[in-house]
Amino acid sequence: MARYGFIHDKLDIKFLILYLMARVVAPIDFPTLTDLTMCDGGVDYFEFAEAVNELVETGHLVLEDDRYAITEKGRRDGAACESSLPYSVKRKAGLQVSKLNGALRRNAQVRSQVLERAEGGFTVELALDDDGGNLFSLSLFCASRDQGERLCSGFQAKPERVYNEVLSALLDEEETE
Repeated sequence: MARYGFIHDKLDIKFLILYLMARVVAPIDFPTLTDLTMCDGGVDYFEFAEAVNELVETGHLVLEDDRYAITEKGRRDGAACESSLPYSVKRKAGLQVSKLNGALRRNAQVRSQVLERAEGGFTVELALDDDGGNLFSLSLFCASRDQGERLCSGFQAKPERVYNEVLSALLDEEETE
Protein backbone atom coordinates (compact mmCIF):
# COMPACT_ATOMS: atom_id res chain seq x y z
CA MET A 1 0.00 0.00 0.00
CA ALA A 2 1.37 3.41 -0.96
CA ARG A 3 1.89 5.87 1.85
CA TYR A 4 1.14 9.52 1.30
CA GLY A 5 3.06 12.14 3.16
CA PHE A 6 6.56 13.46 3.55
CA ILE A 7 7.91 11.07 6.18
CA HIS A 8 8.78 7.67 4.75
CA ASP A 9 11.80 6.10 6.41
CA LYS A 10 12.72 5.36 9.99
CA LEU A 11 15.36 8.08 10.16
CA ASP A 12 12.80 10.74 9.22
CA ILE A 13 10.44 9.29 11.84
CA LYS A 14 13.19 9.60 14.45
CA PHE A 15 13.78 13.23 13.48
CA LEU A 16 10.06 13.90 13.81
CA ILE A 17 9.88 12.20 17.22
CA LEU A 18 12.82 14.25 18.51
CA TYR A 19 11.28 17.41 17.06
CA LEU A 20 8.02 16.71 18.89
CA MET A 21 9.60 15.63 22.16
CA ALA A 22 11.77 18.74 22.30
CA ARG A 23 8.58 20.84 22.29
CA VAL A 24 6.30 19.06 24.77
CA VAL A 25 6.30 20.57 28.26
CA ALA A 26 6.09 17.29 30.19
CA PRO A 27 6.75 13.57 29.68
CA ILE A 28 4.08 11.83 27.61
CA ASP A 29 2.84 8.27 27.24
CA PHE A 30 3.17 6.08 24.15
CA PRO A 31 -0.39 6.61 22.81
CA THR A 32 0.04 10.40 23.03
CA LEU A 33 3.40 10.22 21.26
CA THR A 34 1.78 8.01 18.62
CA ASP A 35 -1.01 10.54 18.02
CA LEU A 36 1.49 13.37 17.67
CA THR A 37 3.75 11.47 15.29
CA MET A 38 0.94 10.33 13.02
CA CYS A 39 0.48 13.94 11.88
CA ASP A 40 2.00 12.91 8.54
CA GLY A 41 0.32 10.28 6.37
CA GLY A 42 3.65 8.69 5.48
CA VAL A 43 4.45 7.48 8.99
CA ASP A 44 4.18 3.71 9.39
CA TYR A 45 3.10 2.63 12.87
CA PHE A 46 5.49 -0.32 13.09
CA GLU A 47 8.48 1.73 11.96
CA PHE A 48 7.40 4.39 14.45
CA ALA A 49 7.30 1.87 17.32
CA GLU A 50 10.76 0.58 16.36
CA ALA A 51 12.09 4.13 16.12
CA VAL A 52 10.86 4.97 19.63
CA ASN A 53 12.54 1.86 21.06
CA GLU A 54 15.77 2.65 19.25
CA LEU A 55 15.74 6.25 20.51
CA VAL A 56 15.41 4.93 24.07
CA GLU A 57 18.24 2.44 23.49
CA THR A 58 20.55 5.15 22.11
CA GLY A 59 19.79 7.52 24.99
CA HIS A 60 17.88 10.13 22.98
CA LEU A 61 14.70 9.43 24.94
CA VAL A 62 14.17 8.12 28.44
CA LEU A 63 11.24 5.98 29.56
CA GLU A 64 10.13 6.37 33.19
CA ASP A 65 6.76 5.33 34.63
CA ASP A 66 5.41 4.58 31.13
CA ARG A 67 6.17 8.15 30.01
CA TYR A 68 8.74 9.31 27.50
CA ALA A 69 10.94 12.37 27.90
CA ILE A 70 13.74 13.73 25.75
CA THR A 71 17.31 13.73 27.02
CA GLU A 72 19.91 16.43 26.50
CA LYS A 73 21.49 14.20 23.82
CA GLY A 74 18.11 13.95 22.11
CA ARG A 75 17.65 17.74 22.18
CA ARG A 76 21.09 18.35 20.76
CA ASP A 77 20.87 15.76 17.98
CA GLY A 78 17.25 16.64 17.18
CA ALA A 79 18.06 20.33 16.84
CA ALA A 80 20.87 19.50 14.43
CA CYS A 81 18.52 17.47 12.22
CA GLU A 82 15.20 19.31 12.42
CA SER A 83 15.95 21.37 9.31
CA SER A 84 15.54 18.17 7.27
CA LEU A 85 11.85 17.96 8.23
CA PRO A 86 9.45 19.48 5.69
CA TYR A 87 7.82 22.76 6.70
CA SER A 88 4.29 21.36 6.39
CA VAL A 89 5.11 18.51 8.78
CA LYS A 90 6.63 20.91 11.31
CA ARG A 91 3.58 23.15 11.04
CA LYS A 92 1.11 20.30 11.64
CA ALA A 93 3.25 18.93 14.45
CA GLY A 94 3.52 22.38 16.06
CA LEU A 95 -0.25 22.82 16.11
CA GLN A 96 -0.76 19.44 17.76
CA VAL A 97 1.99 20.07 20.31
CA SER A 98 0.57 23.45 21.29
CA LYS A 99 -2.85 21.86 21.97
CA LEU A 100 -1.22 19.09 23.98
CA ASN A 101 0.94 21.54 25.94
CA GLY A 102 -2.15 23.48 26.99
CA ALA A 103 -3.69 20.30 28.38
CA LEU A 104 -0.42 19.23 30.05
CA ARG A 105 -0.01 22.62 31.72
CA ARG A 106 -3.59 22.54 32.97
CA ASN A 107 -3.20 19.00 34.31
CA ALA A 108 -0.05 20.03 36.16
CA GLN A 109 -1.94 22.89 37.80
CA VAL A 110 -4.86 20.74 39.00
CA ARG A 111 -3.95 18.15 41.61
CA SER A 112 -6.03 15.75 43.65
CA GLN A 113 -5.37 12.67 45.74
CA VAL A 114 -7.07 10.33 48.18
CA LEU A 115 -5.13 9.43 51.32
CA GLU A 116 -6.09 6.77 53.85
CA ARG A 117 -6.27 7.95 57.47
CA ALA A 118 -4.77 5.86 60.26
CA GLU A 119 -7.89 6.38 62.41
CA GLY A 120 -10.18 5.30 59.56
CA GLY A 121 -11.72 7.00 56.59
CA PHE A 122 -9.97 8.95 53.88
CA THR A 123 -8.72 12.47 53.26
CA VAL A 124 -9.17 14.04 49.83
CA GLU A 125 -6.63 16.75 49.03
CA LEU A 126 -7.48 19.13 46.19
CA ALA A 127 -5.21 21.88 44.87
CA LEU A 128 -5.34 24.43 42.07
CA ASP A 129 -2.22 26.31 41.00
CA ASP A 130 -1.38 29.00 38.49
CA ASP A 131 1.96 30.18 37.13
CA GLY A 132 2.61 32.13 40.36
CA GLY A 133 1.93 29.28 42.77
CA ASN A 134 -0.96 27.81 44.72
CA LEU A 135 -4.38 29.47 44.37
CA PHE A 136 -6.55 27.05 46.29
CA SER A 137 -6.12 24.02 48.55
CA LEU A 138 -8.85 22.03 50.22
CA SER A 139 -8.81 18.90 52.38
CA LEU A 140 -11.99 16.92 52.93
CA PHE A 141 -12.88 13.86 54.99
CA CYS A 142 -14.52 10.96 53.12
CA ALA A 143 -15.99 7.75 54.46
CA SER A 144 -14.87 5.62 51.49
CA ARG A 145 -12.18 5.55 48.85
CA ASP A 146 -14.88 5.44 46.17
CA GLN A 147 -16.39 8.68 47.45
CA GLY A 148 -12.92 10.25 47.53
CA GLU A 149 -12.21 9.18 43.96
CA ARG A 150 -15.53 10.70 42.84
CA LEU A 151 -14.62 13.98 44.53
CA CYS A 152 -11.22 13.95 42.84
CA SER A 153 -12.80 13.27 39.44
CA GLY A 154 -15.27 16.10 39.89
CA PHE A 155 -12.52 18.51 40.90
CA GLN A 156 -10.28 17.45 37.98
CA ALA A 157 -13.16 18.08 35.57
CA LYS A 158 -14.16 21.52 36.93
CA PRO A 159 -11.51 23.01 39.22
CA GLU A 160 -12.30 26.60 38.25
CA ARG A 161 -15.96 26.10 39.08
CA VAL A 162 -15.13 24.69 42.53
CA TYR A 163 -12.75 27.60 43.18
CA ASN A 164 -15.33 30.18 42.06
CA GLU A 165 -18.14 28.57 44.07
CA VAL A 166 -16.05 28.59 47.25
CA LEU A 167 -15.11 32.23 46.69
CA SER A 168 -18.73 33.15 46.03
CA ALA A 169 -19.87 31.41 49.20
CA LEU A 170 -17.18 33.12 51.28
CA LEU A 171 -17.73 36.57 49.81
CA ASP A 172 -21.53 36.53 49.70
CA GLU A 173 -22.60 39.32 52.07
CA GLU A 174 -26.37 38.81 51.82
CA GLU A 175 -26.35 35.50 53.65
CA THR A 176 -24.08 36.70 56.46
CA GLU A 177 -26.28 39.69 57.35
